[in-house]
Amino acid sequence: MKKIALSMAAVASVAMAGGDIAPVEPVVEVQNDTPVVAEKSFMDRFHFKNDLRLRYESIERDDKDNKYRNRYRLRLGAKVDLMDNLQLEVGMRSGFANPTSGNQTFHDDEPLKDYFLQSLRFNILGLAYKSGNSTYKVGRQPYMMYRPIKSQLVWDNDVSMNGVNYQYKDDSKIITLGANQPTLEEASVAQDDVNLFLAQYVHKTKLGDAKLNLGTGLYYYDGLKGNTELFGKRKGNTVVNGMYTNDYHIVEGFAEVQLKDVFGMPLKVAAGVVYNFGADDNNFGYDLAVKLGKAKKVGDWQVKYSYTDLEADATLGAYSDSDNFGGGTAANGHAIRAKYKMGSNLYVAGNFFFNTLDASISKTGVEADYERVQLDVIVKF
Repeated sequence: MKKIALSMAAVASVAMAGGDIAPVEPVVEVQNDTPVVAEKSFMDRFHFKNDLRLRYESIERDDKDNKYRNRYRLRLGAKVDLMDNLQLEVGMRSGFANPTSGNQTFHDDEPLKDYFLQSLRFNILGLAYKSGNSTYKVGRQPYMMYRPIKSQLVWDNDVSMNGVNYQYKDDSKIITLGANQPTLEEASVAQDDVNLFLAQYVHKTKLGDAKLNLGTGLYYYDGLKGNTELFGKRKGNTVVNGMYTNDYHIVEGFAEVQLKDVFGMPLKVAAGVVYNFGADDNNFGYDLAVKLGKAKKVGDWQVKYSYTDLEADATLGAYSDSDNFGGGTAANGHAIRAKYKMGSNLYVAGNFFFNTLDASISKTGVEADYERVQLDVIVKF
């Protein structure tokens, strides 16, 4: 515990000391009263985005031993301008290639010098090309689908796509298409290849001072039924002898209302549903959420509440929220997520989950309570 406390204090000190450093602006020369912007240098082609999160976590459940642990997540990312509108995107994340989490647990018998680099794996490695309102991506890239209030009903925050994806975005709509192969993930242990074809449409409407987003998506997995578990765990889905008994042909629908000023802060309200046409039973889920505030400037805060109910085969558990329910499906419950911006690059946050696990995933064969608390310090650099 001393190691963790010292580590968190050091990270916070660095963030406070360096949080107000401003980026260097391009040199501007004036000739004949006409401003001329100097050409970008070689280093101007590199854009870095990194963060470190230190977390204390407790998990208490009726059907299993409780857990209390200190964890970290390190993410290193860069975008390189190869030419106009074409970028190389590269990112690494701790967590030994876990597809939905970069968390790594500290162990009392392991020195600090052995952490941070040992579990890093590439979670982003691809090309991105932009032309007008269109973006084309090839390789391993973060998901491109729109999620109302960052809902994780279908897609966890950390999911990467492995294939070819396209998105068109303007003031009135977002169109996303893709063809991917989840079995290209380093952590995949499925015996046969799995393909994922996706399409999503979001219509955006202005309603006075408010905005309304209506969306629908189709996520068609080919190769899951009769295949072994994608990443070695069923994550709530129905399996027999370690093999999926259903296909996952998922349809999603959602509505989101955004208000700019409620009690002096932005407010968002959203509802989403998911239905799996590849299963005959236990194939429906929904999510209701509200978010107040936005931790954008120093001193700002935000809080989000959501209620989620996912039947066992409503969606692929391997890619849905990895924190709520302990990850996956076959559960329901409440989640509260809060964040406060302490400095230019420093945040504190807390996540609280109060769930009920279905008998199908409980270790005792009957419904079980599941409570999880996460307390975070986050530094961006």
